[in-house]
Amino acid sequence: MFVPPDFDVRSVVTPLGTMAAVVPGPEVVQAADDRPLLVFLHGFGGGSSQYEWSLVYPAFTAAYRVIAADLLGWGASDHPARNYTLEDYLQSIRAFLAQVADGRPVTVVASSLTAAMIARLAKTHPEQFQALILVAPAGLSDFGEDYGNSLIAQLVRIPVLDRVLYASAIATEVGISNFLEQRQFANPSRVTPEMVKAYLKSATQPNAEYAALAFVRGNLCFDVAKDVATLTVPTVLLWGEQAQLTPVELGRRLAALNPEAIQALEVISAVGLTPQLEQPGVTIGLLYKWLPRLHAAGSKDTHTTTA
Repeated sequence: MFVPPDFDVRSVVTPLGTMAAVVPGPEVVQAADDRPLLVFLHGFGGGSSQYEWSLVYPAFTAAYRVIAADLLGWGASDHPARNYTLEDYLQSIRAFLAQVADGRPVTVVASSLTAAMIARLAKTHPEQFQALILVAPAGLSDFGEDYGNSLIAQLVRIPVLDRVLYASAIATEVGISNFLEQRQFANPSRVTPEMVKAYLKSATQPNAEYAALAFVRGNLCFDVAKDVATLTVPTVLLWGEQAQLTPVELGRRLAALNPEAIQALEVISAVGLTPQLEQPGVTIGLLYKWLPRLHAAGSKDTHTTTA
C-alpha cells in the first residue's frame, strides 16, 4: 500500500471485510480535532486503490481530517472471493463512512463508478453527508446506455476466459501501462513509473480479479441519473475534458437534471478520466475553491430545514 510521508494506515471493519485506509500520522493530528472530515475514495479499474488520490489528499491535512480508503477487493483491503454486487459496495462504503465519521456528516471526494455509488448513498441517506465532490460519476447504465451490453463485458462473462484475460491483459505491467496511457490519461507523457507500479501492485494482490472482473462484466452498473435527479446534498462535478470512457457530455446531462443540488460542473481541459493523477495541482485548486462553498451551502440548507 502506498503511504505518503507523515501518514499511517488504519483498518476499518465492515460487514464484508476489513478496509485499509490512509490517515495522517500522530504528528499531524490535532488533540481537539473538530475539523471537517474529508474522505477520498478511488474509482474502479484494473489496479485501482487510494493511490489514485495520493497526489491530492496530503494538501488538505491542515484544514481537514483526511482519510483515503481502499475499497473492498482493491489495494490493501480484504479481497473476499465473491461475486461482487452493487449492494456489496453500497453496504461496505456506508459502513465505512459511519465508523470513521463518529456520527457526523462527511464530505466525500470520489471518482467514476464509486462517485456514482456515493450519489446513490447520498440520495438514500442524506443525513450522512455534508457535501460531495464527484469526479466523472458514472453508473455505466446512465440514461439507458448500458455498458453491460458491450463486447468486452460479454467476453468477460465467459468462464475461464475471464481469468485468462485478467491475468494476461489487465494485471500486467504492459496492460496497466497501456490502459493509463491510452485510455485513462489525455497526455500519456504524464504517466510515471510510480503510477504503473502502484496500479500493478494492487492488480496482482491475491483474489484481486474478483472485484475487477465484477466491474468489467458490468455487474455493478446502474443508472446514476435517477439518483442525481433527486439528490439534495450540495455537490460539485469535476470532469476531464478528454475523458474517454465517460465523456463530458454525460456530466452536462447529469448537471442539468438537478441544478439546485449540483452547484457546478467544472470541466478540466486537456485531462482524461483521472484529473487527480494527471493534473493534481489543478484538482487541489478546484477542491479548495469549492469545499468552503459547499459547506456553506450545506449549513444554509440545514438551517432552513430546521427552521
